[in-house]
Amino acid sequence: MNNTDAASKNWFDQGGSAYAKFRPEYPAELAAYLASVAPDTFLAIDVGCGNGQLTRQLAEHFSSVAGFDPSEDQIAHAAPQENVSYRCAPAEDLPLLSRSVSLVTAAQAAHWFDLPRFYDEVRRVAVPNTIVALISYGVLRMDGELGARFERFYRDEIGPFWPAERKLVDSGYATLDFPFTELESPSIAIHLDWPLDEFLGYVSTWSAVRNARDSGREDLLHRFAADIAERWGAPATRHSISWPINMRIGRL
Repeated sequence: MNNTDAASKNWFDQGGSAYAKFRPEYPAELAAYLASVAPDTFLAIDVGCGNGQLTRQLAEHFSSVAGFDPSEDQIAHAAPQENVSYRCAPAEDLPLLSRSVSLVTAAQAAHWFDLPRFYDEVRRVAVPNTIVALISYGVLRMDGELGARFERFYRDEIGPFWPAERKLVDSGYATLDFPFTELESPSIAIHLDWPLDEFLGYVSTWSAVRNARDSGREDLLHRFAADIAERWGAPATRHSISWPINMRIGRL
């Protein structure tokens, strides 16, 4: 694919599997850290698990892991694993026994929850000293002209189409009520080298992109894709991209 083809491709019509295909994986050190501070490694749950990116990584450290998400489509795209189970369930009504869970994670999901009800569920299912971790990754970072063009797109062009909850992610959940004994979070980031198709495939998974399309503003999306393709170089060229990981970690 040359740059002319890349500029004209409809990058924003990826279908239901795009989330599983293009969302960045968390670094292995995140799950390892969470396991190290949990009271034991019998059962971890990942709430709002999506397609199970963090869920699967937790399974490297816990005897059993359960992922819960209200979206049947997300659960359908979750990869099976021997000690991992998935169920379609909301964060506020988890099909779990009381006092059974040692780690509760919510990765890129807590801003959608009814937090008081979710916290009530956490208290119900938690064993003593259970760890609760609300995890998000911030706005991606790129260098040079690519970074400047992305920043303008994110803040000014697609910005009005983000749901209000996105501001909670951008702040690293700093303003969320978090009624637990808080632990200091380690410094962790996602670092990837992506070609053009993976970068724009990731952008296609944003809720703001869906909202822009539904509002008849695909012109914003196509203009951004064309501008990025022009600055990218050969589409197969890999550029460094990073996301800071933000966490609120507490102990019950």
